[in-house]
Amino acid sequence: MGSRHLCRTVALQTLYELDFLGFDKINDQIKKEILNHNLREAGLTAEEKNGFAYTLVNEVINHLPQVDEYLKKYAAQWPLEQITLIDRNVLRLGIYEMIFLKETPPKVAINEAIEVAKVFGGSSSGKFVNGVLGTLYEDLQKDNQS
Repeated sequence: MGSRHLCRTVALQTLYELDFLGFDKINDQIKKEILNHNLREAGLTAEEKNGFAYTLVNEVINHLPQVDEYLKKYAAQWPLEQITLIDRNVLRLGIYEMIFLKETPPKVAINEAIEVAKVFGGSSSGKFVNGVLGTLYEDLQKDNQS
């Protein structure tokens, strides 16, 4: 398993736990403790611990209002609170990577999100994530052609 894929998995686990606790109820110390615990459990090296997983968790949280606006728009038939915790946070990661993290090609972000959703989500999570992120990708392509 690639290092970035593993970091995405750790980021998902961390965001899931933080979302479960309530983002408004956490502080930086709690966030750091949960992330460090998940990194240790995954066996990541010190270099990996200070890199991609931290960026994903911190930046998804920093951009949460904007990310959730995209989520509401592209999963409009599902109120945010009715999307399962796993699917919601997989989508948050995918949206963050597609919109804000320019180093990840959008198709890679989509494929990674689908794979993580298939492992951690329900039987239809992969299709749901693919549909939401695929529609976002199509709109981004249209915007780039304009």
